[in-house]
Amino acid sequence: MKVLIVDDEKPARERLCSLLHELGDYEHCGEAGNGVDALRLAETLQPDIVLLDIRMPGMDGLEAARHLVTMGKPPAIIFVTAYSDHALEAFEVHAVGYLLKPIRKERLQQALTNAGLLNRAQLANLADTQMQSTRTHLCARLGEKLELIPIGQVLYFQADQKYVTVRHLHGEVLIEEPLKSLETEFGPAFLRIHRNALVAVSRLTGLQKTAQGRFEVLLNGCDERLEVSRRHASGVRRLLKSL
Repeated sequence: MKVLIVDDEKPARERLCSLLHELGDYEHCGEAGNGVDALRLAETLQPDIVLLDIRMPGMDGLEAARHLVTMGKPPAIIFVTAYSDHALEAFEVHAVGYLLKPIRKERLQQALTNAGLLNRAQLANLADTQMQSTRTHLCARLGEKLELIPIGQVLYFQADQKYVTVRHLHGEVLIEEPLKSLETEFGPAFLRIHRNALVAVSRLTGLQKTAQGRFEVLLNGCDERLEVSRRHASGVRRLLKSL
């Protein structure tokens, strides 16, 4: 089984690599020092298991796990950390193990064995409940690369068949996530204005009526005017009055 090691401290990565070598039944396929690099390597290497530190600069291990579990072929996640106070959060993102440093070979062996008992289909099913933990970033695939977009920079989501356009402060990307799932996950931060569109409440500045009698919203930082359905116009007005 292929194992990806993710830890911002080189000695910790070397220790895990050494233990894997001693155990003998696992292939050490790569290393990363932060959550962003971990996601990129996971896409390329397709590991079966990720040994994942929690406290790392930039994207931490918990946030990385929320993205890893939504992959088409998600790896089993074992957290490896010096802190015990993240155990509940770890299992909320469906980790199969939580090991405290310093790592003992026997405990690592048991965690890896448990991870191996889960097949890919079982791990993929975890993505259905993953959205209970709200992400701080969206992950979009751009060819062979990944782009991470902070939720705070998103202006709107607009659906077109199975794809959703994410317009953000620095451009736009396409993701394959249902608009309804995004609405459920990000809750009051986004307002539905049409059956195919959600806008960021923090960017909403106005509602105007066109010469053709249609309604459009005005968004701070966005030159586009998104159509508001008559069904949702009253909700937009109420929200604007409360801002």
